[in-house]
Amino acid sequence: MDHAHIASAYDSIAERWLDARFDRDNGLRQHEHALRFLPPGEGGWALNVGCGCNTRFNALFRHAGLRIEGVDLSARMISLAREADPDVLLHHADICAWQPRRSYRFISAWDSIWHVGLAEQRPLMLKLMRALDTGGIFIFSAGGLDQEDAHVDSAMGPEVYYATLGIPGLLEVIAEAGCICRHLAFDQLPHKHLVMVVQRID
Repeated sequence: MDHAHIASAYDSIAERWLDARFDRDNGLRQHEHALRFLPPGEGGWALNVGCGCNTRFNALFRHAGLRIEGVDLSARMISLAREADPDVLLHHADICAWQPRRSYRFISAWDSIWHVGLAEQRPLMLKLMRALDTGGIFIFSAGGLDQEDAHVDSAMGPEVYYATLGIPGLLEVIAEAGCICRHLAFDQLPHKHLVMVVQRID
């Protein structure tokens, strides 16, 4: 899986997330639900993995008292996000190589880590979940299949790679990371769009 190709693809379509065709409510309800699992407390950080240029989750994070950090492979996405919300700490980086500099109360990877190659997804998810504070929450979306799979799709225009560990594989890596699944749902049936909310318990 070519990370440079993914970055180039999203550079070319970045503005799509800012125009009237994009549903700005996409993922908001799911993030509101996930934030309710946070244990009582104030402060801390939220990490948005594959943050893109649309800043719709930022108000939710701030309402929960969280400072915001974002990582994206697309330089254009990062540039647009920085213009939209200069107070967010943003990194133009490959999340597979990037190393967290702190721990997080909340991590979101909405419609992003499914572009990571199958061989890289498990170590990436372990890294992210181990970056959670104890009691911290991780929400992510994935392909809700019964087994791992990968394919290439051009529905958005440029050809883009997608992969999933499958539900059994996802549950295995969650347990390995010392976390527990608090919520699992197909939120866009008949599409196999899976949402999982995970909490670090160790």
